[in-house]
Amino acid sequence: MPPMEETGGLEPIERASRDELAHVQLERMRRSFAHAYARVAHYRAAFDRAGVRPEDLRTLADLERFPFTTKQDLRANYPFGMFAVPMAEVVRIHASSGTTGKPTVVGYTRADLDLWAHVMARTMRAAGVRPTDLVHNALGYGLFTGGLGFHCGAERLGATVVPVAGGQTERQVQLIRDFAPDAICCTPSYMLTIADEFARQGLDPGASSLRVALLGAEPWTNEMRSAIEARFGLDAIECYGLSEVIGPGVAAECVESKDGCHVWEDHFYPEIIDPASGRVLPDGEFGELVLTSLTKEALPVVRYRTRDLTRLLPGSARPAMRRIAKITGRSDDMLIIRGVNVFPGQIEELILKSPALSAHYLLEVSRPRHLDELAVRVEVRPELAQAGAAAWSRAARELEHHIKSYVGVSTQVVPVGPGTLERSAGKAKRVLDLRGRPS
Repeated sequence: MPPMEETGGLEPIERASRDELAHVQLERMRRSFAHAYARVAHYRAAFDRAGVRPEDLRTLADLERFPFTTKQDLRANYPFGMFAVPMAEVVRIHASSGTTGKPTVVGYTRADLDLWAHVMARTMRAAGVRPTDLVHNALGYGLFTGGLGFHCGAERLGATVVPVAGGQTERQVQLIRDFAPDAICCTPSYMLTIADEFARQGLDPGASSLRVALLGAEPWTNEMRSAIEARFGLDAIECYGLSEVIGPGVAAECVESKDGCHVWEDHFYPEIIDPASGRVLPDGEFGELVLTSLTKEALPVVRYRTRDLTRLLPGSARPAMRRIAKITGRSDDMLIIRGVNVFPGQIEELILKSPALSAHYLLEVSRPRHLDELAVRVEVRPELAQAGAAAWSRAARELEHHIKSYVGVSTQVVPVGPGTLERSAGKAKRVLDLRGRPS
C-alpha cells in the first residue's frame, strides 16, 4: 500500500473520477470473467446456460446478462469445486460455520492475501486508525474471516495488534485498561457486552482510551451506534464484508462522514437487484446487494447474491466510490408473521428508542394454535432493574404499542433483568424460531 501522503493518505484510486474508476472496473472484470470461465467448471456451465461468454462483457452494462452465483452454488461444489487455481497455489482456507448446511469454503492465493491485507488497511485507515495506534482485536480467529482479516489489515497499516479474540469479557476489560488501545474491532453486540462488563466492575467505559470502534459481522442500526458512542465516547464505524467475497474489507465507513460504507469498487463491483425477480435496480432503490469480485485469483465470484438488503448511494468522503446504506436485514432473515414482513432491525430500532430498555433482545416465533405469535424478550436497563414490576410492565406495553404502530404486527414483550439473555462474542443470536418444533 502506498505510504501516507499529504492528501490524507488516500490512494490514487480513492481520488479518481467516476469515469477513471469505471475504466479500471471493466478491464479487471473482463480478466476475472475469463479466468473464472477457463478455470471453474461451474462458471463455464453457468455462462453456457445463460448464452454468454467472457468476451460478451463489452461494457459494465453487459454485466446483467451474466448469471448469479448463490451460496447454494458454493455448497453444491463443496469443498473446493469453485477454486480457480490448483490447490498447490492455495495458501489459506477459510469457511463459514455451516450452521444451516454445508459450510461455504473460500481459498486464498498469496496474491489474494496481499489484496485482502491491502483493502483491510484501507478500511482501517478510512475508519480513523493510524500507523501509530494500538488495535485491540476482539473478533474470532480461525475459520471465521473476521479476526485474521482485521489483524492482517492493521499490521499492513503499520499499527500494533493485540490479538485477544472473542470471549473472556472480564479479561477484555482488563487488557483495555492495562494496554490503553486506541481502536477496537468486534461485533456491535459484543461492544455493548464489553460496556456492560465495564459497568459491572464499577468502571466508566467512557473513561477508556478507546477512540474508534470498527464494528461488523452483523446488521446493526444507527440507534445501536448512538448507544455505543454514548457509552464509550468514541466513533463507532461500520465495516462490511462477507467470506464468500473476501471477508471483511469489501466496504467501510469513513470516520469523517459516517454515512454508509463506501464500497472499494476497484476490487468489488456492486449491484442492487429486486430479490424476487432478479431485475437490476437503479442506484437509490432498495433491494438485495450483489457483488462481483474483480481481482481475486483462488475464488473469483460473479454476481454473488449476498441476501443483504440495502441501496446504493453516491460517494461522499470518497466521491467515486458508491456507498451502501445501512443493511436493514437479510432477505433470508425476514420473518413473516401473520402475513406481515418483519425484520429484526426494525424492532431493534424501536427498542433502542426506549430509555427503559437495553440492546439485548431475542425474538421468539412460535405457532401454538396454528397462528404465528411473536414474543420479544428484552433486558431492561440496569437503572430500571430495581424500579419494580409496574415500571417494567409500562415499558413493555409501550414497546408493544410502537411495534404494532410502526411494524404492523402484534407482539408480547417480555421484559427481563439485566444479564438474563445469552451473550455472544461473535454474531448475536436475535431470532429463535420455534415453529415446526414439537411442543
